[in-house]
Amino acid sequence: MENFITVCEELHFTRAAEKLGISQPTLSQQIRGLEDELGVPLFDRVGKKIVMTQAGTLFLEHCVQMIRHLQNTQDALAEFRNDQRGRLVIGVLPSDLDYRITPLLVDFHARFPKVQLKVISSIYVVNQVLENEVDIGIEITSAPDRRLVRIPLCSEEYVLVVSENHDWAERSTIEIQELRDIQTVMFPEGFTGRELVDGYCRKYGFTLNTIMETSSATSIISLVKANVGGTLLPFPLIKAMNEPRLRCIRITDDPPYRHFEIIHRSDRYLTQSAKAFIEKTIEYFNQR
Repeated sequence: MENFITVCEELHFTRAAEKLGISQPTLSQQIRGLEDELGVPLFDRVGKKIVMTQAGTLFLEHCVQMIRHLQNTQDALAEFRNDQRGRLVIGVLPSDLDYRITPLLVDFHARFPKVQLKVISSIYVVNQVLENEVDIGIEITSAPDRRLVRIPLCSEEYVLVVSENHDWAERSTIEIQELRDIQTVMFPEGFTGRELVDGYCRKYGFTLNTIMETSSATSIISLVKANVGGTLLPFPLIKAMNEPRLRCIRITDDPPYRHFEIIHRSDRYLTQSAKAFIEKTIEYFNQR
């Protein structure tokens, strides 16, 4: 099964054989034997190139499912055998990992000190969960997907954030259309929060005057404190930063919100430590 999957990934017998550490003739013979056993061709061979047949595509889907079920079984047995030891991989948005998640991680470690916890900062949390690169994701709500279990966490209001030296620093509120008139420092296009804010502004017929972009939340905050421009971020995130030189200005009419959720694959076995992490996360966000 592993050899077949590797050939599917490489679509080249020689490269697949090198990756597996076996000879190309041996690999070709194994694939032919598998095709004979199944009674269908898995690949079409055109010279040195190969493409998957419909039967090959179907067989690959079932192979991936079998491997996933085997991994789930191994995880369950490992947890039973090792008294909740193991490894848990969590995907989190970069800004929230920098400023908000640490207390949650500390609490979880105190309860499960034997679990090795790996937290990955990413703007592609949903894809990483779907590809089994992470066990659990904390992410902004996205389009429904039957492959995912989604548990709502909270809704968070976006506010305009400026330096204490900004011309608007003494204001407590602004109207939506006033966002046209301020220079902003934002995450790059493609980042989830940026797409949310841009979509919100387009709904009111304008785009932000973004003069600088950076993928680092720390850099954005430093630039705002230096009065390069303002930014739009969720209020709880700014509150967690505890930066006295920042000022938050609410948008009075229909402010943008982000809706947070915790996600995992519906077909993934959840260890007791994974279930506990989900419970801790729900509790943590409910207290914010």
